[in-house]
Amino acid sequence: MITKRIIPCLDVKNGRVVKGVNFQGLSDVSDPVELAARYSAVGADELVFYDITASAEGRALFTDVLTKVASTVFIPLTVGGGINTLADFDRVLKCGADKVSVNSGAIRDPGLIGEAARRYGDQCVVLSVDAKRVNGSYHVFAKGGREDTGLDAIEWIRRGVADGAGEIVLNSIDTDGVKQGFDLEMLAAACQVVDVPVIASGGAGGIQDFVTLFKTLPRVDAGLAASIFHFGEVPIPELKRALAAQGVPMRLI
Repeated sequence: MITKRIIPCLDVKNGRVVKGVNFQGLSDVSDPVELAARYSAVGADELVFYDITASAEGRALFTDVLTKVASTVFIPLTVGGGINTLADFDRVLKCGADKVSVNSGAIRDPGLIGEAARRYGDQCVVLSVDAKRVNGSYHVFAKGGREDTGLDAIEWIRRGVADGAGEIVLNSIDTDGVKQGFDLEMLAAACQVVDVPVIASGGAGGIQDFVTLFKTLPRVDAGLAASIFHFGEVPIPELKRALAAQGVPMRLI
């Protein structure tokens, strides 16, 4: 049986890990290299590193911090932020990333997904989607949740996978940082249209939220969270033991 994954997310701004609520009000958390090393040691299955202001600021992703993080961890590392071209894919992969997450760059150039998949393989291309409810529909937002693209999020996910994305990270802006549980409705809609791994992001407040996620939506492959891990509210070993006790397949150390 394929194990479910627990994935901490490092949102990095100006070389520091930060966290906000509903993509707003960012506050300083920690040094990304130290935090990454800790997560690798305690049993996180993967790690996600986002340079969260790269797209909004129109610049390339900071590679110095990324290189240090990649050299510190011994688990798969997904990297995103300011990924707009194949050259950006190449640059972060050479820094040590295992997978590359594309968001605003794919919105600007939808052909980027297919080009990257053909060059690096589907398994390397992660489509990250920041979505929010607008008038009863799920809309895709760009530039760190600042800009409503008007795109239907579920159709965008379906199209991205058809073009070659090998994995989806679905970030619900509505539940981000609120700690009231994952956006099960939005995740269920996404799982219905694709057959690649779907990672749930946004809303985890405690162990029970992960239990509910995996029990309610067995198609979801992983749960991603930030602040509850960063601040020690939910220790990853404890979370994974609790999930395993509930019958959710986990990799335990």
